[in-house]
Amino acid sequence: MVTITEFQKIGVGLTGFGLFFLLFGVLLYFDSVLLAFGNVLFLTGLAFVIGLQRTATFFFQRQKLRGSSFFLGGVALVLMRWPVVGMVMETYGFVLLFRSFFPVAFQFLGSLVNIPFLSTILSKLSGSSSSMV
Repeated sequence: MVTITEFQKIGVGLTGFGLFFLLFGVLLYFDSVLLAFGNVLFLTGLAFVIGLQRTATFFFQRQKLRGSSFFLGGVALVLMRWPVVGMVMETYGFVLLFRSFFPVAFQFLGSLVNIPFLSTILSKLSGSSSSMV
């Protein structure tokens, strides 16, 4: 059984609030204060959940350096009150960082959802084949 420490519980809360403020900042036409607050909370929560050393190791791997630079550069631009450009850079960096995770997530969502049209789309996105042959 996996035990969750108090730091990880706090980290999940911080990450959740960070995602909420990011979504709310985008919905309010890229409000730079909400986006900056959401970015700070998200990164702090991530560090609490997986640990500071693992967070640094994840962001500064050689093969993920381009994605990390776009993501963290976007965070810096949002903090300097360039919210639209910063969020575009963050989104591109996020896609580069988690590119290998998307097929796994789509396959998991496809297995959860039993709606024929949606499960077909998710299985095509995940790259898995559902044929028996």
